Amino acid sequence: MSKKIYIDFGYLILLAATFGAVFVLGAIVAPVVFHTDRILVDMLMDNYNAGIIMSEIFHRFSYWIYFVAVVVIAYEASIYKTGQRDAVVFASSIIVVFSSLMFSGVYAPRILAMQALGAEATHSDTFENLHIASEIDFKILAIALLVLFVRRLMLLQRS
Repeated sequence: MSKKIYIDFGYLILLAATFGAVFVLGAIVAPVVFHTDRILVDMLMDNYNAGIIMSEIFHRFSYWIYFVAVVVIAYEASIYKTGQRDAVVFASSIIVVFSSLMFSGVYAPRILAMQALGAEATHSDTFENLHIASEIDFKILAIALLVLFVRRLMLLQRS
């Protein structure tokens, strides 16, 4: 087998794993952390402290997202240079990179900065809008990762 097959397979694994992580963080971890009142009987955690925990999780996940953005840029640029161009792949890879950088470089740091100001700052409309925007961005990232994965897999089957 050629080396390219291993690179392609690794790229697909990276996309699938990242989609899985985005899904698990958004659909499983966040609801559990923010609804501790349903799980813990004797010890309740307020939304501010739950937000601190969730922010730390997302902050650490941001390093992975930066790595994924770099790999997507490198892989897709190398494929594009060989003349293998596909509009769906191009659009979804741009969305993956853009939403990754927005989440890791804008939303996560700003949310952490506002949380550092105290609980009062997290009750503002600015924080609420920032949080909603980060959730939307995370969902866009998940969809773009899934589209990129499926399209790349379809294109690999053809070759």
